[in-house]
Amino acid sequence: MNSFDDIENGTLAHYEQTAESFWQGTRDHDVSQNIEAFLQALPETGPLDMLDLGCGPGRDLAAFKAAGHRPVGLDGSKTFCQMASEHSGCPVLHQQFLSLELDEASFDGVFANASLFHIPSAELERVLKQLHRALRPGGILFSSNPRGSSEGWNGPRYGHYMELEVTESFLEQAGFKIIHHYYRPEGQPRDSQPWLAILSQRQE
Repeated sequence: MNSFDDIENGTLAHYEQTAESFWQGTRDHDVSQNIEAFLQALPETGPLDMLDLGCGPGRDLAAFKAAGHRPVGLDGSKTFCQMASEHSGCPVLHQQFLSLELDEASFDGVFANASLFHIPSAELERVLKQLHRALRPGGILFSSNPRGSSEGWNGPRYGHYMELEVTESFLEQAGFKIIHHYYRPEGQPRDSQPWLAILSQRQE
């Protein structure tokens, strides 16, 4: 049985070792559907304070900044943090998901694209509660993760894969309410849509 430290450090080591190839392989991914869904769920007034949780090399940070907002990145990989800062010009926090240090009510939204599934199930509710605390009243949490019903190592990375009902239970226990969800890629049959995207709102 791996400790939580082993799980987190092992997964981060993979990203550290593959940082440049990860950037080259994902920099042109079209995640506009996710970004637009997140921005549409946020208050109309801006610029808004948002956290890109697991920002990687900074692709989405740059998009949020270009839209006129005040994004802050966060990643457990030191190399990703450096890359994200260079690519976006935004502040980036070097923090690991299992030891977050976020100020209370400091963000209007948290964008967690392909990141929360790396958190072990035994720690997920606690981390979600920390994100709940970091959001302002009515704040939005966006998450997009691979679907499934398994947990464990997938090669060098650890993953916890959930379908909608299980994910909703975790979110509700942490004080969130799902306001919208969809499957990706858009326009494909369900068995060809491996990604589940969820918009949740912070409840009081």
